[in-house]
Amino acid sequence: MPRMLDVSDEVRSEIGDDEADRLLGGAHAPDNYECTSCRTPGDTLLEPTSTVLFVGDETAVLAFAHARCIPSQVVPVAEEQLAGAVRSISQAQSDVSADAARLQPSLPAQALPTPAVPAPAPASDPAGRTGAPGQAAILGITCGLVLHGGTGHASLVVEPTGPVGRPGNITGEDEFLDLLQDAGFQPVADLDKTPDQLPGWSVLVAMGKLHAILQPAAAGGSTGWWQAHQPLQVTDAWRFAANQLGEVTMYAVPAGTVGRQPREDLLRQALERAVALGQVVSASLPLAGT
Repeated sequence: MPRMLDVSDEVRSEIGDDEADRLLGGAHAPDNYECTSCRTPGDTLLEPTSTVLFVGDETAVLAFAHARCIPSQVVPVAEEQLAGAVRSISQAQSDVSADAARLQPSLPAQALPTPAVPAPAPASDPAGRTGAPGQAAILGITCGLVLHGGTGHASLVVEPTGPVGRPGNITGEDEFLDLLQDAGFQPVADLDKTPDQLPGWSVLVAMGKLHAILQPAAAGGSTGWWQAHQPLQVTDAWRFAANQLGEVTMYAVPAGTVGRQPREDLLRQALERAVALGQVVSASLPLAGT
C-alpha cells in the first residue's frame, strides 16, 4: 500500500530512483516507526513522513521522521556516529517496529563540501587544555534551558578551550566571535530576547541525544560545524522545549568566559556576566533530522 512519504530530491539522488519508488510504493517502508526527531511513534499510512538519509564515510542509514518535525534531507555524519545511530535505530525497531535500511552512499565522504566556518575540534579534553597557537581548540558544549521572558528555550552554550583563529592565523589571537558574526550570529544585548533564526544552520538531535551542529555547505545542503564523538544525552525538559518551539538557541562565548556550570541558574548568571562584557553572540537554529 502506498505510504505518505516525502523523498526529497537530494535523498532520491543518493538512493536512486528505483529505491525511492519502492519506498513510496510501500515495498521497503515501515508501517510504524519511531520519529528520529521527537522519539514518538509515527505511522506512514496515516501521517506525512519524511525520509532522512544519514551519510557516513562508508555507509548510510535511512531513517524516518514526522514531516511536521523535519523535512526529508541528507545529513552527513561521522562514520562512528552512524554506527551509534544504527544501534539506536535497531533498539527502536524492537519497540515500535521501526525500519532503517542500510544503503551505500553515492558519493565518497571526501566529496562533501568543506565547512565554510572554521570550527574547533569536537573532542573533549578532561583536563581542559588549550591548544598551542595554530592548533585546533576543543569545543565545550553545555545544554540547558535559558528563559526568554517567561519561556524556557532549549539552549547550547559553545565555549572553546582556547583561542580560535582564522585559517592560517598562528598568532594565538582569538577570532572566535568574529568568525561567527561573519556567519550571521549576532551580539547579545538582552538575554531575555530570542535571537533571530540563522538560515542554513541547524541542530541535529536524534533518539534524545545531541549529535551535531550543522552549517550551510558551500555547494548546497548542510555539513557538520561541530559533531559529537559520542552523542550527548539531553534532558526530557530540554528535548520537549526544543520540539515545542522547533528550534534551539545557540550562544557562543570566548574561552574562559562561562566555564562549566552545574545548574541552569548558575549558567544564566554566567551568561549575563558575559553579556554585560559584550562577549556573547547567538542565533536561533532550527532542529534538523536525526
